[in-house]
Amino acid sequence: MSTTWRTIRIAGAERVEKEDEIAAEYPLTIRLDGEEFATLVCSPSDLTDLVVGFLASEGVIRRMEDIKALSIDEERGFAYAELVRPQSTGKDFYSKRLIGSCCGKSRQFYFHNDARTAKTVTGGIRLPADRCFAFMEQLQAGSAEFRSTGGVHNAALCDESGLVEARTDIGRHNALDKLFGHCIRNRVDAKRRVIAFSGRLSSEVVLKAAKIGCPILLSKSAPTDLALQLAEDLGLTCAGFIRGDAMNVYTHSQRILTE
Repeated sequence: MSTTWRTIRIAGAERVEKEDEIAAEYPLTIRLDGEEFATLVCSPSDLTDLVVGFLASEGVIRRMEDIKALSIDEERGFAYAELVRPQSTGKDFYSKRLIGSCCGKSRQFYFHNDARTAKTVTGGIRLPADRCFAFMEQLQAGSAEFRSTGGVHNAALCDESGLVEARTDIGRHNALDKLFGHCIRNRVDAKRRVIAFSGRLSSEVVLKAAKIGCPILLSKSAPTDLALQLAEDLGLTCAGFIRGDAMNVYTHSQRILTE
């Protein structure tokens, strides 16, 4: 979603007044079992998917059946969630660092909830390289909001045939949580899906892909070193700098097939 803003465009000596499309930014506060749990700054679209995906990513739920009730007041900016089994652990638990004893492995950087919910990916879909190039082209061609505003991230679930479901948000992590929420609400087998993503492959992005359970993560952008350490550790195939008919495959390259 976007809004319009009266803008002065200056190019060289020219000064032109115009209407510009601006990406919408929206605060959504989640109240969990009657208590404030988190405020997400997001794009005001696919909010149910976002809330479900965020709660799953935080380790609060594992499936839709864990949620007793969920409603969203878009006008006031609140989401109200009730669990079948209310949390006994305080909300501070979800932001505490867990320093592991795994001798320098990247997992020592996980938050508590990451350590509980990030899955090691085994097996899963394998793809010819040309399908990866096609997915990235489809992702970029299909985002009207990015073309009009330049201010959002795009993430899509793909299968062998192409893009299956896409989500957009000003926050790259939100776009992935929206995909996660879609998977949970529709019982999607993520092992048979690929994530195509517009943003940088950070450690946070890799962790969210692992939580969703997709074995392959594709991006047009660069990775970070911690992201690749995590991907290696979690069995996730990461490919970046996908442009035209070229890409860099950084981890678990056996899932990307060539001649």
